[in-house]
Parts: sequence; structure tokens; C-alpha cells
Amino acid sequence: MTTTSTTTATGTTPAVELRETCLSFGDRTLWSNLNLAVQQGEFLAVLGPNGSGKTSLLKVLLGQLAPTSGSVRIAGTPARAGNANVGYVPQQRSLDEGLPLRGRDLVGLGVDGQRWGIGLRDRAKRRAIVDSAIAQVGAQAYADSPIGSMSGGEQQRLRIAQALVGDPKVLLCDEPLLSLDIANQHRVSDLIDRRRRQHGTAVLFVTHEINPILPLVDRVLYLVDGQFRIGTPDEVMTAEVLSELYRTEVEVLHVRGRLVVVGTGDAIDALGSGGGPRPGEGVHHTEDHA
Repeated sequence: MTTTSTTTATGTTPAVELRETCLSFGDRTLWSNLNLAVQQGEFLAVLGPNGSGKTSLLKVLLGQLAPTSGSVRIAGTPARAGNANVGYVPQQRSLDEGLPLRGRDLVGLGVDGQRWGIGLRDRAKRRAIVDSAIAQVGAQAYADSPIGSMSGGEQQRLRIAQALVGDPKVLLCDEPLLSLDIANQHRVSDLIDRRRRQHGTAVLFVTHEINPILPLVDRVLYLVDGQFRIGTPDEVMTAEVLSELYRTEVEVLHVRGRLVVVGTGDAIDALGSGGGPRPGEGVHHTEDHA
């Protein structure tokens, strides 16, 4: 098992810090001896095949799962459920056209919904918070429209706004580009990147498809079958490193500015497809439930 510590000597408190963490389910260990410090304003991509523990890592940071051992801290305090320092952007899923919910209602759930429990009673203050979040993602034109009438990209913008209402120090994104076309993948990625640059928000971005966010990524955490590597994309996305993680020969190809991984056995790998269609082009992606 590789142990990697990334704590810096800047004197600033990391936005996310895991020390000697282990997460196990019965006899299965998803990772152990994981040391990771994500700094303010850093963009970390979390990659790996289905079942490697990517979504479970987000649940640990959300306080929904306790690590088997080790410590997890968010902005200097122990991870816990309902932490206002954490914003969460879920996978993009189309909502029912008949759902009686406006865009701003969806965003408002981030203020006083059960997830965060902020409970503001001042309606004017609440509206100002919701309006500010909507403006940050450029969704004013359709904020009062029924959520079910919007495109997938518009709905995902509002989910990002919902995650921003608490002015979080950490933004956790779980496959936020899933099922979006390429244009909307870039729009959503740019919104998240702009937030972290303007506000110093740390981003942990779980994805099977790194190409849309590759120019934005500072470091990568790559999880495979209990093993992991942490480093810059150039350090981790190599045939040597991925072959070691997957315990089989893996090739990393650079094709027209894109990364394609061949040899992992996945139909859609974390770095691209082995010749198959891209997200938004008819591929069904399986959610990581581990």
C-alpha cells in the first residue's frame, strides 16, 4: 500500500485532511494508510474503476460514513453530517417534468432543507442567499421555471447553486458531468473552477472522465482495488503507474489532447474510453456504490 502525505508547510489549515485513514466493509478494505491534505482553492480529481471507493470517500467527508480508523477533518474540524463548510453536487439526473418545483425552490433546499439544516427564518435574507447562488451559476433566466422543464445542463447549474448557498470551503462533486453533452460538461466544469478560483474553495471531483476537467486539475487521487496513488496528472497518468495499480499492462495514449487508457478491463475507464462513445453519446455509466 502506498502512503502519501501532502501536508504543506504554508501554515494554512487544509480544507480537507485525512490522516492514516482506513475504510473497510467486512473483510474488504477500500483503502488504508491514506494521508491526504487538500489545500484551499485546490482542484483534486478522484478517479478509479467502479467499486473502488470514490463515492464512499465523499460519504466519509460528508460525515455519512465513519472511517474504520484514522481521522478526517474539514477546515480544521472533524468531519460531520450537516457541515456548512461542505457543499455537495450530486450526479446529474433528469427530474420528472411534472415535479411541482421551481429552480429557486431546488436551490432553497440548500438553505433550509434537511441536508444542511441551516434553518433561516428571515425570508428576505433567505431570498438574497438563494438569488446570490443563482447568480453565481448564471441561472437567473430560468430560476423561476419548473425544474422538470429544464435541460440537464440547466438542472445541474441549479444543483451547483444549491451546493453554494452555505458559502462552503469544500465542494464535493460526485460525477457531476454524467449524462451531459460535451458543451454542458465544459460549462459545468468551468462554473466549478470559477468558484474555487474566486473564493478559494477546495474541489474534490469524482469522475470517470477526466478529459473535460484535465486543464483544471491540480492533483489526482487514483483508487484501484485497495491501492492508490496521489500526484499531479503527469505523475499519476502514466502507463507505469496505472499498470502497477491495476496489476496488468496498461497503456496511456495521448490523442489530440485527450487521454485514453487501454487495458484496464473497464468499458469506460477513468481517463477515457477504449474506443467506445463518450459521455453524453449514449453510454450508460454505472454509479460507484462502494
